[in-house]
Amino acid sequence: MVVILDPQNSGISGNMVLGALIDLGVDSKEVVEVMENYAYPFGDISIGIDKIQKSGISATYAQIKCEDHNHTGYMELIETLDKINYKISPDVLQFAKNVFKTLAEAESKVHGTSIDKIHFHEVGAADAVADIIGSAYCFYKLGLNSKKVYGMPIALGGGRIKSMHGKLSVPAPATLEILKNVPAFGGPVDYELTTPTGAALYVNMVNEICNFYPLINARKMGYGAGKFDLEVPNVLRVVNGDSIVPTDNVSILETNLDSVTGEVIGHTFDKLLAAGALDVTVIPVLMKKNRPGHLLRVITKPKDSNTIAEAIIRETGTLGVRTLPYVHRNIVKREMVPVKLDIGGMEQNIQIKIGMIGDEIINYSPEYEDAKKIASATGMPLKEVMKKANTSFKELLDKY
Repeated sequence: MVVILDPQNSGISGNMVLGALIDLGVDSKEVVEVMENYAYPFGDISIGIDKIQKSGISATYAQIKCEDHNHTGYMELIETLDKINYKISPDVLQFAKNVFKTLAEAESKVHGTSIDKIHFHEVGAADAVADIIGSAYCFYKLGLNSKKVYGMPIALGGGRIKSMHGKLSVPAPATLEILKNVPAFGGPVDYELTTPTGAALYVNMVNEICNFYPLINARKMGYGAGKFDLEVPNVLRVVNGDSIVPTDNVSILETNLDSVTGEVIGHTFDKLLAAGALDVTVIPVLMKKNRPGHLLRVITKPKDSNTIAEAIIRETGTLGVRTLPYVHRNIVKREMVPVKLDIGGMEQNIQIKIGMIGDEIINYSPEYEDAKKIASATGMPLKEVMKKANTSFKELLDKY
């Protein structure tokens, strides 16, 4: 299951995210109730959710009008959110607080001050709370938090905007700070298309950024409308669908070894697999000063990367481990199918590992450990056992 967040056309703002997620199927009355309960302590608020047309595209527009009671600091805002007596899940609230932290960190960097001195005077505390709490609630209500979320490059807009610090060029400094290392481009119009709130939601929702749509079966699209009527459709698109080939994220750890014995490398290989590594590879390499050595490469789940890196350092004595975090990996569906073999009048059981895309079998092979046991028990060469197992499985497939 995958999601695509697509701000290529007209950027991304808080109310556009909210509108697009409601457009995907969340009950607008339910969302408005959540937003009002959380935003009201910060200011007077009025929320309207309407279906409108933007350059011929039907979209949901979330119009939020509010007036803050007073300027609210970041620390005060978080404390107030924690005290609000309204039931949303802790995960939704934590996600929203993560978005606020992203905003506050960007503002503190831009203004050269500490995060505890930041006030949300530009976006307005009530407005930001409504956008962020509402978007977080919809994100979890739709179950998108458990899916792989791809982000497309972001349209920033152009021109200049008025701020409390005078006129600023687009994008705003906080927006640019939040979008460090995120592909973005200016235009296509002279308006501010991407706001700090929209950027903060984007970086907290997205798992992986890509320049083109991944292979996907699109199931449903949601469109969130922006405020302005532009010469391009002012909408944010969110696509909910299924991945044809399942994917996951892995980390790759590497280190070069030039003074480690074969015995230590072999022992390390086993220790890393026992510690939770998904795969371990040792590659002979020629290092600087023409010294022969080995490249140790380990694939691991991101949550295990620190543990595995420490194990590498302890076992090999290397002075550093390179980490390539969150590498995209395509995986096929795998199943084990039992097959019976007749060898010398004796029935033997062996598991066949099959790889599938959808319902199509694209590869199969006998389980090595099973084949090795049968070869040891019967005296038949291992390669003959594996050949016989493949033949038996193919015959089984041909019957269906």
